[in-house]
Amino acid sequence: MTTQYKPRIENTEIPEDAICAYLEVRPEFFERHPELLDRLRLPHHTGGPAVSLIERQMEQLRDRNLRLERQLRELVGIARDNESLVTRIHGLALELLGHDGLRERLTVLEEQLRERFSVDQAMLVLFGDPATEQALGQGRFLRVISRDDPALQPFATLFESGNPRCGQIRDAQRDFLFGENTNEIGSAALVPLGGREPIGLLGLGSREAEHFNPGKGTDFLRRIAETVSAAIRLA
Repeated sequence: MTTQYKPRIENTEIPEDAICAYLEVRPEFFERHPELLDRLRLPHHTGGPAVSLIERQMEQLRDRNLRLERQLRELVGIARDNESLVTRIHGLALELLGHDGLRERLTVLEEQLRERFSVDQAMLVLFGDPATEQALGQGRFLRVISRDDPALQPFATLFESGNPRCGQIRDAQRDFLFGENTNEIGSAALVPLGGREPIGLLGLGSREAEHFNPGKGTDFLRRIAETVSAAIRLA
């Protein structure tokens, strides 16, 4: 009669990092000892009965696949949104270039901002002689103001950076742009026009608090700024 040899385990705790290091450099360990896979039991993370190591691995793989699927859906959604924005900005450019004269292009710009980009309130501020504002006849959409007017002080850092901002804006900025309609503004975008040689700014407002969300990025606002600036300068 033969007796299977069982190694005697000393009453000494083996450091966990030593076990991890051993298994990491010897991944074939469980191939040589498959019986361990059947005997090892792990507590279920939901508090249910213990499960085998293989069952836990399968559970982890399922969780990982679910996370990857969610990430993929998010990336696909972002790609679709970006494609839609590019298409709308392209359409805006075509509409602006399809009209001659500053007055006509400003009329088209206001219409396109509401129709293509779901903007509830919009204000275009241009630097120049305030006397020309009435001649352009754009109602509350256009404001022509001297570049050194004190009313522009709340936007000083915006023009210095040259970068669009969106989300919640300062009260002074909101009052200047939207006046009596400030209570209807849940989120807004401030879009400086003209880059290093600013010609004004575009203020966009939405009733929805998340419509102009800084977490979505401002690249599309830069593209709108470039398109509008070129259309105004070439008018």
